[in-house]
Amino acid sequence: MAESPDSRSLVSASSQLNLMEIEAIDDKEFDIPQVDTPPTLESILNEPEDEDEPFILEDTCILNTENIDAHSCETSSLSVYVHLRRRKAVETNATVHGSVLRRNVLKGISAQMVSAADKVDAGLPTAITVSNVIAVGTSHGLALVFDQNQALRLCLGTTATGAEYGAVSALSINHDCTRLLCGFAKGQITMWDLANGKLLRTMTDTHPPGTAILHVKFTDHPALAVCNDSGGSVFELSFRRVMGMRTCESRCLFSGSKGEVCCVEPLHAGPELKDHPITHYSLLAMASLTKILLIGLKPSLKVWMTFPYGKTDPASVPLLAWQFVAAQKTINPILAFCRGNTIHFLLVKKDESGTIHVIKQRQLQLNCDFISLSWINPRTLVLMVSTEKLRVVDRPSQEELETVDMAELQLVYNSSHFKSLALVGEKTCYQSVCSYAGQIMYLGTKSVHIMTLRNWRERVDHLLKQEKFMEALSLAWSFQEGTAKAVLGLFAEPAKRKGVVAEKMVEILLQYVDRSLKKCPEQGKIQVMEQHFQDMVPIMVDYCLLLQRTDLLFNQIYPRLVENSVARGVFLESLEPYILSERIGCLTAPVMRDLLSYFQENGMMDSVEGCLVHMDITNLDIQQVVQMCWDNQLYDAMVYVFNSGMNDYISPMEKLFQAIGPPLREGKPLTDEHVVMGNKLLVYISCCLAGRAYPLGDIPEDLVPQVKNQVFEFLIRLHSVEAAQEEEVYPYIRTLLHFDTREFLNVLALTFEDFKNDKQALEYQQRIVDILLKVMVDNSDFTPSQVGCLFTFLARQLAKPDNTLFVNRKLFDQVLEFLCSPDDDSRHTERQQVLLELLQVGGVVQFDEGHLLDLAEKAEFYQICEFMYDRKHLYDKIVDCYLKDPLRKEELFNYIHNILSMPGYSSEEKQLVWVKALQHIKDLVSINSAKTAELVAVHFADKVQSVITSLQVCRIAVCQRSLSVDLILNPQTVLKLGPDLHELLVDLLCQFSPQQVTAFLKTSQDYRLEDAVQITEKHKLHEATAYLLEKKGDVQGAFEVLLQTLKGKLHKLALEGSEADKPDGEEETGDEVASLLQRVEEALHDIIALCQRSSHGLNQQQREALWFPLLEAMMSPQKLLKGADTKHTSEALKELTMKVLNSMSSFIAPPAIIQRILKDPVYGKGKLAEIQGLILGMLETFNYEQTLLETTTNLLNSDLHWSLSHLRKAVSRGLHPRQDHCNICLQQYKRRQESEEEIIIFSCGHLYHCQCLQRKEVGVLSERQYSWSCYKCTSNQGSRPVDRPSTESSRSHSASLAQTKVMSAHCGIVAEAHGRKMLTEATLDAQQTQAWDHFRTLYRGPSRLAVLTELTHSHGNERAGLSNPVHPGTGSIYHSENFQLKLSPPPLVEE
Repeated sequence: MAESPDSRSLVSASSQLNLMEIEAIDDKEFDIPQVDTPPTLESILNEPEDEDEPFILEDTCILNTENIDAHSCETSSLSVYVHLRRRKAVETNATVHGSVLRRNVLKGISAQMVSAADKVDAGLPTAITVSNVIAVGTSHGLALVFDQNQALRLCLGTTATGAEYGAVSALSINHDCTRLLCGFAKGQITMWDLANGKLLRTMTDTHPPGTAILHVKFTDHPALAVCNDSGGSVFELSFRRVMGMRTCESRCLFSGSKGEVCCVEPLHAGPELKDHPITHYSLLAMASLTKILLIGLKPSLKVWMTFPYGKTDPASVPLLAWQFVAAQKTINPILAFCRGNTIHFLLVKKDESGTIHVIKQRQLQLNCDFISLSWINPRTLVLMVSTEKLRVVDRPSQEELETVDMAELQLVYNSSHFKSLALVGEKTCYQSVCSYAGQIMYLGTKSVHIMTLRNWRERVDHLLKQEKFMEALSLAWSFQEGTAKAVLGLFAEPAKRKGVVAEKMVEILLQYVDRSLKKCPEQGKIQVMEQHFQDMVPIMVDYCLLLQRTDLLFNQIYPRLVENSVARGVFLESLEPYILSERIGCLTAPVMRDLLSYFQENGMMDSVEGCLVHMDITNLDIQQVVQMCWDNQLYDAMVYVFNSGMNDYISPMEKLFQAIGPPLREGKPLTDEHVVMGNKLLVYISCCLAGRAYPLGDIPEDLVPQVKNQVFEFLIRLHSVEAAQEEEVYPYIRTLLHFDTREFLNVLALTFEDFKNDKQALEYQQRIVDILLKVMVDNSDFTPSQVGCLFTFLARQLAKPDNTLFVNRKLFDQVLEFLCSPDDDSRHTERQQVLLELLQVGGVVQFDEGHLLDLAEKAEFYQICEFMYDRKHLYDKIVDCYLKDPLRKEELFNYIHNILSMPGYSSEEKQLVWVKALQHIKDLVSINSAKTAELVAVHFADKVQSVITSLQVCRIAVCQRSLSVDLILNPQTVLKLGPDLHELLVDLLCQFSPQQVTAFLKTSQDYRLEDAVQITEKHKLHEATAYLLEKKGDVQGAFEVLLQTLKGKLHKLALEGSEADKPDGEEETGDEVASLLQRVEEALHDIIALCQRSSHGLNQQQREALWFPLLEAMMSPQKLLKGADTKHTSEALKELTMKVLNSMSSFIAPPAIIQRILKDPVYGKGKLAEIQGLILGMLETFNYEQTLLETTTNLLNSDLHWSLSHLRKAVSRGLHPRQDHCNICLQQYKRRQESEEEIIIFSCGHLYHCQCLQRKEVGVLSERQYSWSCYKCTSNQGSRPVDRPSTESSRSHSASLAQTKVMSAHCGIVAEAHGRKMLTEATLDAQQTQAWDHFRTLYRGPSRLAVLTELTHSHGNERAGLSNPVHPGTGSIYHSENFQLKLSPPPLVEE
């Protein structure tokens, strides 16, 4: 039989086991599923199960213990509460667990352990095991056995044997508590009879000698045990008694040479589970440092599962724990495994066919390192972390329930026995923790602690002792709902469980009430007392309602709280939100009275109304409540009381009509209160007629027809109760019509929708309509709008297909005459709108259309006319309606455009509209010329000439708009217009908008130059004329026009300047001079710009003919400006003259300019000082430009030198290859022995043989040599290098700055002479030229500022002549405050 790998790992060479006895492992037989593959039992395990598992031994009374409270860090999200102003709601699902564990110190055992150490030299405790007795092993080889009363029953062993065997390292008691196995640090194992303390066996050869016993464990089979030694091996111990001799046979289950096992755990089943199908296999779980093994010892050795769990922290210890868990009426074992911070769960089950399944369950991960793992019940785990804190975790929900600090225990560690394993094991405590029957014992150096679960009542009482009433109530409620964790002692049946817990909660609530009254601060501010009760009273109310115990709330709790007035007020206020949410529907009579009186006393009438409409009020004094509601304007509550308390649906309407009727009849304005009442009355009537209760809910079905009839009968009453003689008929309908006609009619319209099959209701409908007509038509009290609303309402009703109403058609004619009365100019728009609405809802069928149209035209109801024409498709007549209607003239353009461009209209209809629009084009222009132009451009393009010809007024706007829209805004639909039209537009612009002429001439190209020049000359627009002459090519003519304009403005300026010394109007003259100066400057700017544009194409003589007349024109007016008063004007003119000189110096030689200046009479006479300003200005300009030229030349030279030096360094630097082999043939160049081979290294670090590159055709032959590119880099860029020009991508990573050829030498060193040769041969090819261009854009040298500074120092002494003239009052231009070099910023450095 073939042996599987798993079975081989279980058997060592030294084993006595016959290999043929081991069956081959068949994966199909065990049907081990994939991890997280369904079906799993996780969903089953998460379902709420009965907490009282029948197979768990829970006997906490076997030990006489003294109870101490564990100081636990409880995870308690406390329920928060608020009063209605600061409202908090009880979180019934809050995670309050309280103290889950009860900790006891076994003082008797602890004291005797210490005493034995002192008196008989027993040593320190090392191990513990628990069954019906407790056994403690010591470091001196003794085993102390205690009974249930903590009395020392047996002391097994002697210190002498302890000296030989070493410390007790492991203990185990069999299932019937008759045998004790002791493992020792030096490898021996002893078996003792617990009945008489007799030594039965001493085993010294069951495993390799010298290795400590880490674990020794009985299985459920009485003659079978397993042990695990510090070598990592696991052995099976079989006890036999043959011929009176007790023997022990050992076989190796797992050899430490195949992987070290450090934890073993057999599956133990209680007596009640002895027939479970799994127990017959004697399951054993073993944990090595890398995996878990699950094997069966019976009937023959068999591997069930191997589960590798991956790498974890080597300092952490593996932990195993078995537990039987009930799920869906079946009980199966679960193995919990942990190493580090993750707990894995493996469910073992056997199905009906006999197949064994091992199913991985959902794992649990916590952020800490565990050293102990124990089950305390089937749903709860107790884990000890490396900081010696216990953490209680609920497995199905993975929720942490409690944390208990165990530092005072001083836990015993067994780390010394694990040092021989690869496991560090500084925190191993396998033998210090033992669980049995729902109890976990922990062995300390001087004491033994036992942890058990508290029952549910004890957990609640524990919180009550600490006066944590809110937490106690929250915890008790979780017991009530079945959501609590780690529950002990409750009935499984929900009804019994809820009954028991509810009794406890009532007891807690009554205690809480007493405490709230006792702890109330007797002195201090009233706000403090209010806050005290606001924090407590809502909790009582919440839990009473959760328990459905309003009798407890009102009959026991409230009478106690009434003793304190503050508590009483808070209690009554806290009821409001529960009443509004209808959680409380019925109050006792005393509480109801107290509630209403309290709210009334404190002015909380809104709260009274809100509560009343949600409560059963049958036990109240109805009249008193109604009066209170009426006095305090609580109309909703009043209606509710009448309806619910007395089934009276008419009295509320009577009371409300009595309030709003008189002011409406008298024509007085309504107050806000009356408006509110009227609106509520309308809503109430609507609700009643629709079968809805007011303000919420529904009327009982048996009352709905009766209520409708009552309301209708009430509304159509001829007179009210106790009516005065002067009262008009139908007062209620009249009142509602006066209050809000439209809304009342809407209420009726909604009601009529439900009357289709009700004969009596249809009669009411006709009757109400007759009454409405009678009240409104013959009454002058109603406005046209109100009358129109009525007939609109009637028209809607009559237009319905199933209409049964009858209305006299004459009434419609009467209304039409009323609305279209031409004598009444008041409410014109309102009357038109009302009539239009009436027609739109179908009222047009009630009228004669011709008569209607005549009346509408007389009344100037143009919208009515449009409506009628639209029905007849007379769209051209609608154009006239728009033109006549002053309010809607602007809408005509959109209407015409829509008719002419949208589908749905016939060509004849469109033609009629087109003709009509063309006829009224003048009217359209007068309304909006811009929109008219757009309309003409889109729909009348072929009629533009005739349209413009026909226009007399506003022609400029329409033309300009049409052209601008089509030529500029809509270039895709250019309107082809002739030059005549453009010239006409120029003429019109010259007349009406001369400032726009030049701009238009520049944008338009469709006019004739000659004609345009004549037009602008006729209107004396010199700037436009000059532009046209320059465009024509007559530069001299344009210059003459502008020069004449400039001369005229200069002449005016000279005259004004000479008159400035007159005393009258000095301020006005000053303003005029400034204005003239500005105009002169603008004119000068235009003529200089013309000269500069023209000078480039002229010779020197032609340039002088342009510039010198301009200079002369600027200098001649200065003769007229004499005297101190003209100084400002003279200075301004000289500044402008300087501007001319600076501009012309670029085109005219400086000597010619100076000669012309000296000939001028203004500057030609007198001293040199008069013209030195002009001369020095020219020299300053020359000096600046010369300095600028030199500086820029210097900068360019510096940049070029820097770039070339860096390029030289880049070309000549050594290249370091990334690999020592060719990137094409992959052979190392150092190892090629056949011949010396040329290699090429690129700047990217790739290296190739020259022949390899030639084969790949990546070289480009230039004039002198090959220009190579890197094959690998260019291939990565997506194209073969041979396909690309040699000059491409010179900046890419693959381009080599220097294609360095190196000869392969056996020593691997390149000859120095050859290096020098290559350096001299390095030249710039095409790629390197591009690289040099790239480097030119970089700047890494000295700053521009430093260059300027250097220039200042180096050339300062060389410029003493013309370039740096010395004159009075000036120094070097470098030191002048006004000297600036206008340089562009340095380029950005590219990395």
